[in-house]
Amino acid sequence: MPEWLIERGIGETRAALAEGGRILEARIELDGTVPAGTILPARLANVGNGGRNGIARDETGTDYLLQHVPKDITEGATFNIEVTRPALPGPEPWKRPLAKATRDERRRPQSLAERLRCTGHMVRKLAFPAARDELAGLGWNELIDEARSGRIDFPGGSLGLFLTPAMTLVDVDGTLPPSELAIAGARAAAEAVRRLDIGGSIGIDLPTARGKEARSAAAAAIDGALPQPFERTAVNGFGFLQVVRPRSRTSLLELAQDVAVFEARALLRRIAFDPPGPKRLVANPGIIAAIEACPGWIDEVSKQVGGAVTLRSDASLPIQASYAEKS
Repeated sequence: MPEWLIERGIGETRAALAEGGRILEARIELDGTVPAGTILPARLANVGNGGRNGIARDETGTDYLLQHVPKDITEGATFNIEVTRPALPGPEPWKRPLAKATRDERRRPQSLAERLRCTGHMVRKLAFPAARDELAGLGWNELIDEARSGRIDFPGGSLGLFLTPAMTLVDVDGTLPPSELAIAGARAAAEAVRRLDIGGSIGIDLPTARGKEARSAAAAAIDGALPQPFERTAVNGFGFLQVVRPRSRTSLLELAQDVAVFEARALLRRIAFDPPGPKRLVANPGIIAAIEACPGWIDEVSKQVGGAVTLRSDASLPIQASYAEKS
């Protein structure tokens, strides 16, 4: 039976749905995230353009984009909003958190564990740090590498994942005959979409497969690998199809776009499993700046490793080549 494993880390909470020694789905929720489903009071700061794309501001000063503002709510009025998606990394205004007006009563934010229990699967919280890195044994580090690189290999081919303002694109390439590659690539793409928690509009570009039978088999491979709810088109004659999934969370692929912070959190997780004692973290200046921007992180990781943790900036290091040394 699949089981959700939850690990509370520094700056984030990690979750992996595991079965048969591998990760089927994964989620990373950053500290301070207000999850979808939360209902809170807000003030209408901007009615938008004819009631579209208005701005509601909550008590903390966070702005939420309202795709539709009810006509009976005027600027300056206070009302309840329901969060439908947290913010996405990036400067574009549409990447701010999304919400909708509601007449329902306030609803507190649920923890990731509480929400995952509603999926019907068992939920188990992992000790962190621990003597054994259970998530790594399931392929967590490889999963993080998939998110940061956007490249995933499968037998006979590979996937390239690309974020665009309109959709996430998945390009399938490889050495198998076109019809075989289309089917194998469709299955691998669906598994990657699930594993990396990708939602919204997703375009999958398969090799051009001759004949309706091969295209139908590729579509069936997606249906078999990707749990509902989702909608999709048929595979067209050029090998392209579109999948649309609910988008109520930030995918791992999107989180990885905030490179320095993403790599900083990955570094702090990695050193938590090193031998205990004082350490010096040596990293690219971008990672050092990301850690220094959150002073509590150093205190927390120092407690985890049982010794003082200091930082050393090294501009010659690639951003993914940080390491820990004895101090």
